[in-house]
Amino acid sequence: MYKKKKRSWVKHLDFILIDMLAAELALFVGVFIRYDGAILFISRYENYPLYRNLGMILPLIDLTCVLFTETYTGILRRTKYQELMATIWHTLVNFLGILLYMYAMRISFLYSRLALGIFGLAMIVISYSFRCGWKRVIRRRMLLDVNKTSLIVVAESSTVEACLAEITGPYMEFKVKGVAVVDKDMTGQRILGVPVVATADTLFEYLRTNVVDEVFLDGNTRTSEESLAGRLVEQGLTVHVSLIHTDNLMPNRIMETYGRYVVLTTSMHIANNRQAFVKRVMDILGSIIGLVFALLAFIIFAPIIKLQSKGPVFFTQTRIGKNGRKFKFYKFRTMYIDAEERKKELMEQNEIQGNMFKMENDPRVIPVGHFMRKFSIDELPQFWNVLKGDMSLVGTRPPLEDEYENYALHHKARLSIKPGLTGMWQVSGRSDIKDFEDVVALDTTYIANWSLGLDIRILFKTVAVVLGGKGSK
Repeated sequence: MYKKKKRSWVKHLDFILIDMLAAELALFVGVFIRYDGAILFISRYENYPLYRNLGMILPLIDLTCVLFTETYTGILRRTKYQELMATIWHTLVNFLGILLYMYAMRISFLYSRLALGIFGLAMIVISYSFRCGWKRVIRRRMLLDVNKTSLIVVAESSTVEACLAEITGPYMEFKVKGVAVVDKDMTGQRILGVPVVATADTLFEYLRTNVVDEVFLDGNTRTSEESLAGRLVEQGLTVHVSLIHTDNLMPNRIMETYGRYVVLTTSMHIANNRQAFVKRVMDILGSIIGLVFALLAFIIFAPIIKLQSKGPVFFTQTRIGKNGRKFKFYKFRTMYIDAEERKKELMEQNEIQGNMFKMENDPRVIPVGHFMRKFSIDELPQFWNVLKGDMSLVGTRPPLEDEYENYALHHKARLSIKPGLTGMWQVSGRSDIKDFEDVVALDTTYIANWSLGLDIRILFKTVAVVLGGKGSK
């Protein structure tokens, strides 16, 4: 029987529990120092219930932060400096969660700022120490081959060295005990420190008389791979058949079943179900809040728009969404009603090279429109697009139909996700970007490196950009 390798957050359950313990200890340290050890005498400690409740909510906050960040990705391969940065980031996200909890419960004024400050610093120190210490334990156990499965590699002489270079290492969950070279008798030799233990003729005898848990079949040994795998499985062994080397793929891939076919799926970025669910929940909650602001803006600006320019308050337009899907795009109207017709006359003054149009001091904009664009007030109706599912809070800006028709093939990569209200381009000095290729580069970088934590950082940066009056001109 084969035990499937741990995936997702379960793989790092030990580090999650360690961080929870570190948070509880850090809270104790903060309160102990602030109140001069009065916490040891519960009967004298009048604020005990307050901090006790915070201690009870800390594990839930930490789990929520794990959902929003990829804080444990590659944790065993990190250097001490990288681990310190990851620990600080994890602590900051947790601290933000605590502040949101206090704000929601309207109890922030009851807590000591000194106690919370000491708690934050202590959590960094304690969590970092615990992580580094536990990693040393794990690495030592891995180096000692504790509980590792015994694996034999079956390959041809022309590919065996490259194959072993890829799958041998001290921090693997298995240990390569030997290799069988099927097209040449190399028994007794060593390749990258691994002994050659068998040939094609002696492989089954070796497996019968030695402790072997799993067999790795190099994908280049195609001659009788299926029948060989079948015979090995009949012997009770777990067999891994390499399908394709990842150098020939994009970095992200998953195994799936389509009909009765087993396929290897690859993409620029693959989000798991948990991440997709959380992102959609963020979109729904954010759009509901945003629509409240849109209603307030409508009450204030709708009469002004009507006074300054005849026509509707809202501007609707067909835009291009995920992978070329068309949808109705909503904004507060900030231009005269003949703006689209006049655009052709202004194309020579376009400040962006490529398939976008942008112009400083656009004469088509009505007087109040400049103010609304400066603070991105005109964008508020797009929260309706987000609630409907046409757009997301964070993504790439949806192009116009005529812009999309002129896209080169590599430009379409920026449409591989839902378009967003904000994104990497919007918070990266968009007023200074004059080349559409730079926009595409920023968007594809966002897609390839997407995470919930990145979305949160972009949202915070967007707030700063809008409040600073650096919205679209």
